[in-house]
Amino acid sequence: MLSKKKIICPENLLKIAKTKGPIKVVIVNAGQAIAIESAKQCVNEGLIEPIFIGDKSTIERLAKDIKWDISKYEIINEPIENNTALIAAKLASEGKVKIIVKGHIHTDILMKAVLKRDLNLIGKKRLSHVWHMTLEKNDKPFIITDGALNVLPKLETKMHILKNSVDFAKRIGINKPKVSILSATEEVLESVPSSIDARELTIRAQNEGIDADVFGPLAFDNSVSENAAQIKGIKNAVAGKTDILLVPNVEAGNGLVKMMIYFMGACAAGVVVGGKVPVVITSRADNAPARLASIAAAIVAL
Repeated sequence: MLSKKKIICPENLLKIAKTKGPIKVVIVNAGQAIAIESAKQCVNEGLIEPIFIGDKSTIERLAKDIKWDISKYEIINEPIENNTALIAAKLASEGKVKIIVKGHIHTDILMKAVLKRDLNLIGKKRLSHVWHMTLEKNDKPFIITDGALNVLPKLETKMHILKNSVDFAKRIGINKPKVSILSATEEVLESVPSSIDARELTIRAQNEGIDADVFGPLAFDNSVSENAAQIKGIKNAVAGKTDILLVPNVEAGNGLVKMMIYFMGACAAGVVVGGKVPVVITSRADNAPARLASIAAAIVAL
């Protein structure tokens, strides 16, 4: 059942990112082969100018293994993994880098450093994670949010997630995105709290004049399939035409994205948005095309 399809980085995302690059980025705890390989690929695509943080001898050895001369790039020697996050966050706070990229470090350690108030990397918005999902190189993207950062968001946090995702969609050329507020049903039921939140988000989005078509609750089939929506008699601007799927909790988003990756061979470009700098928090299991796409998504999000 697992897909054997080769994962492909979407060309449109790369094309937009290249118009902004190369961007100064910091790679946090870079002493892992996949981190160095993906950094090289991003450099070759003209996307980034990297600063590496980690054990210097390991980073240099890994670069030498793939015949990459990194002598012109800064390496900050810090062999202790958990110390690398704060160094990266300080670089971003001082304006020396525009994007933070996770290397071989736990996400919670990295985000704890980013969230330190004295570094002033957080503004009035709540941070949230977006996934830009594609199957082929020229696919129209499907955005899923938030399946990586906000675990069980309250209504106010979901409004921040909604606004962040709409802003990201516009940056990739979706001028008026269609946002489905996901639930297990298209009905508003007291027994399904996500359906109640979805109705409230729909009302608030309209009242606040968010420049997007927002509707919920919608089940997944009614979000993505016009046929399913027609059969159920659901008629609105979003049903069956969703650009952004706003999920009720981290399990729903994370599970859906991982199913698309492992069963369909999807390329998942993920980035944390809403702060002063985008943060790429790729999984340690992500391959090079997904890492390339995630850094491209972060550049687009600037």
